Amino acid sequence: MSTPWLVTGARGLLGRDVLAELAADPDAVVTGLGREQLDITDPAAVRAAVTGHRVVVNCAAWTDVDGAERSEAAATAVNGTGVRHLAAACADSGALLLHVSTDYVFPGADRLPYPEGAPTRPVNAYGRSKLAGERAVLELLPDTGRVVRTAWLYGAHGPNFVATLLGLAARRATLEVVADQHGQPTWARALARRLAALGRAALAGTAPAGIYHGTAAGRTTWYGLARETFRLSGLDPERIRPVGSDKFPRPAARPAFSVLGHGNWLRAGLAPLPLWDDQLTTALTAPEFAALAATARTSTPRT
Repeated sequence: MSTPWLVTGARGLLGRDVLAELAADPDAVVTGLGREQLDITDPAAVRAAVTGHRVVVNCAAWTDVDGAERSEAAATAVNGTGVRHLAAACADSGALLLHVSTDYVFPGADRLPYPEGAPTRPVNAYGRSKLAGERAVLELLPDTGRVVRTAWLYGAHGPNFVATLLGLAARRATLEVVADQHGQPTWARALARRLAALGRAALAGTAPAGIYHGTAAGRTTWYGLARETFRLSGLDPERIRPVGSDKFPRPAARPAFSVLGHGNWLRAGLAPLPLWDDQLTTALTAPEFAALAATARTSTPRT
């Protein structure tokens, strides 16, 4: 029997990969709604969209971190109140909800990976807005809601660090990259696969409700990610120069340490995501990244 899935935020970096992943599942009947088709801040529209679906994967989000610092109410309307509308609609209809959240709910002051149950304390407006959404899911869907925190997400379908880096490589001889922020670069397609697997496990009753950390295994810095991206793309990693975060002041504070633990995947009978550099190796074979790398290799960047 086919299972109806709903993917919100379906035109975004992650949403498009979730749609592609579910399209390969013969048992899934998938509806993908982008922001133009579904405004999750509209409760009536959310109720109508959720009706008839068994699993909802929420990829809709305000993702402009610095913009949230200037417009926290607007960010919270999407990341907090909008998620509450989704959770309430799922509670009414009996649908399962997989909600994508962020490492930014943590302060980033530790030096050991944050387990799923670690105390939260966001250091910026974006993190506070996402924490409001998490709390709505856990409050309204204690038995059928799953929060999946991710971090340092990159992929083929939208602006992200890896694509920006390769684009700049064609124009600049050297690039300065922050070396004092630590995290887990995560390929959107790998996370999409894990979300699909988690949804199927939830339907089967083998994945407990609660919080999961959907980040790559291992850890690095933005500087380390940049060097490895260059190396794998046939570019000279010595063109990457390390700098401190103070070189690039931003409106929103960034956590210095965004490494997450992955213990709850074992409870669901699922392995954590692969190592970050293994994910990157595979991701860079995508046509979108390969084209950027080819342009960079044949360009004469300015010094």
